[in-house]
Amino acid sequence: MKMVIAIVQDQDSQNLSEALIEKDFRATKLATTGGFLRAGNTTFLCGVKDERVDELLRVIDGTCGNREQLVSPITPMGGSADSYIPYPVEVEVGGATVFVMPIEKFHQF
Repeated sequence: MKMVIAIVQDQDSQNLSEALIEKDFRATKLATTGGFLRAGNTTFLCGVKDERVDELLRVIDGTCGNREQLVSPITPMGGSADSYIPYPVEVEVGGATVFVMPIEKFHQF
């Protein structure tokens, strides 16, 4: 058995949730915040049998796409402003960060 932790953008959260239900995966959703963009994320916790991990990864990959987004940089506080960029920059966001970990025991009460 494996624990799959998938961190996705809020924009992809609903589509992923629906796809997981359709493919009969159970998941717990947590509201989380990313450190780089300081934007809302959703973290899915899924306990799955070893033989279904690849199927789950395909569902996540097919649901969580990359996109370009304009981001306004944060003004430097107290540090050097030499490298500060005062205008929005375009960055690639989206996709998913996924961790697959072994589970020693599983209990459902």
